Amino acid sequence: MSLFAPKPRLPGVHAGEDLQNGPAALRLDGVRMRALESGRSRLIATAVGFFVAFAVIGVRMIDVAVLDANPARPRDLPQARTDGLEMERADITDRNGIILATSLPTVSLYARANEVLDAGEAATKLVSVLPDLDPADVRARLAGGRPFVYLRRNLTPRQQYDVNALGIPGLYFEKGERRVYPHGPLAAHIVGMTDIDNKGIAGIERRFDQGLRSSQQPLRLAVDIRVQTVVRNELQRAVETFRAVGATGMVMDAATGEMLAMVSLPDYDPNDPPAGQAEALFNRATKGAYEMGSTFKLFNTAMALESGRVNIGSSFDATKPLKYGNHEIHDDHAQNRWLNVSEILIHSSNIGSARMAMEAGVEFQRSFLGRMGMLSTPTLELPEIGAPLVPKPWREINAITIAFGHGLSVTPLQLVSGVAALVNGGLFRPATLLPHPEGEEIPGERVVKARTSAQVRQLMRMVVTEGTGKKAEVPGYEVGGKTGTAEKAVNGSYRKKAVLSSFVAAFPMDAPRYVVLVMIDEPQATKETYGFITAGWTAAPATGRIVAQVAPLMGLMPKAVPAPASMARTPTAHGSRDVAAVE
Repeated sequence: MSLFAPKPRLPGVHAGEDLQNGPAALRLDGVRMRALESGRSRLIATAVGFFVAFAVIGVRMIDVAVLDANPARPRDLPQARTDGLEMERADITDRNGIILATSLPTVSLYARANEVLDAGEAATKLVSVLPDLDPADVRARLAGGRPFVYLRRNLTPRQQYDVNALGIPGLYFEKGERRVYPHGPLAAHIVGMTDIDNKGIAGIERRFDQGLRSSQQPLRLAVDIRVQTVVRNELQRAVETFRAVGATGMVMDAATGEMLAMVSLPDYDPNDPPAGQAEALFNRATKGAYEMGSTFKLFNTAMALESGRVNIGSSFDATKPLKYGNHEIHDDHAQNRWLNVSEILIHSSNIGSARMAMEAGVEFQRSFLGRMGMLSTPTLELPEIGAPLVPKPWREINAITIAFGHGLSVTPLQLVSGVAALVNGGLFRPATLLPHPEGEEIPGERVVKARTSAQVRQLMRMVVTEGTGKKAEVPGYEVGGKTGTAEKAVNGSYRKKAVLSSFVAAFPMDAPRYVVLVMIDEPQATKETYGFITAGWTAAPATGRIVAQVAPLMGLMPKAVPAPASMARTPTAHGSRDVAAVE
């Protein structure tokens, strides 16, 4: 090739033309302009395409997240069974559709021992992939020659793969299902659990065992898992703070009897339940019967007012202890003066309560407590239900002690149901763990007059604003309630340092929506309580914290709180003594 070969020309450029200034330059500029215009057009088209695509995605996201109410959408999947997967046992959900119990497919490993060639070798290989098995036990099962023997229940997919990869003759997999409780111990005493054969043995699982087996429709409960979480957290906090042996708490809809939360501590994880008769299996809320102490003075006050022999202005002698035969009734913090009905409840006077009961009479007291559901086994959709311990015969001395919460043992469930009737206008509705149809009017049995109910509400509010329940106050929600600190009876005698500390409350007191109970078993004094173990220092604060969290969850807006100056206590005729520690 010649070193002086002519240079290649651009297309359309003839020899001798000036590329800088001639016609060739003009044609080259035109090519460049067309290339730039083409690139610009493509960029604009691409940008418009991206914009349209993102706009479509954005509109769809808004539609799915905000506008779309179709329950089958992915955002609602936790509230429904897996599509196309039919289990032997139906789900259990809370009132909002949140799954409390469900079933998942699983496999179990079994052997036809007469087909196993070498039991020892097979056992060794199995234990290598399932180390929780006992080698000697597996060897004995495989060597027994039986045509069917279980080796391991509920294998994970990985475990099934590992066993299958061993290639041991005589091993087989049986399809089944395993009951799973996504929230662990949170609702254990309500939902209950199943045994290894998927049969209900406790709680709702046992009560509705046949229905859960025969239906694919979820069983919906009245429980609200959000409220349940609040109650359990606060009870756990109280147990740890006061080194208590246990606790129970409930939240009930005062108008329907629906149980929104029910907790008993200690509890257990139904996914891995304790063996035998562990204390954690005992449901204190429904099974245990206790002397409820001064919380029972709510019923005594309502009973006296209902009798017609006592009115809100009646006064009773509490200047000295009340003697009855060999018994002497004292007040923990004696006022040593005559007290009217409101002062008896505010100052939690045992003497005044006893005199009110004597005025109403033994027969009227027994009849009244019977109407309030205190003398018969309560109805609730659980198999773990305890019966009250009723004195027989029922004499005047029994009426006197029952007036301040001793001598009659009831379940916490009975206490909550009775207080709901006292504050809701006087209608008793049985407690239930199943929701009523929305908007349906729930019939109830009238147990107290509407006027008596209104008076009890006022008195309960005064207990919080002026009496023993001050630490349960929640600004804006008008909490009312009653404290109770009952010494526990052991072998026929009372232990002064072992008490049941209780606070039962309702809110808001102008039109009560919910009833709350907190009961702490054997709380111990702390530096913060100044050595007190009474309910005003232990159970009342926990109740207040529960109300403060539950009320907004249930859509209750707080009322305007008065300025501090208007919150000052109005002195009574006998002064304005602070009685926060009086039980």
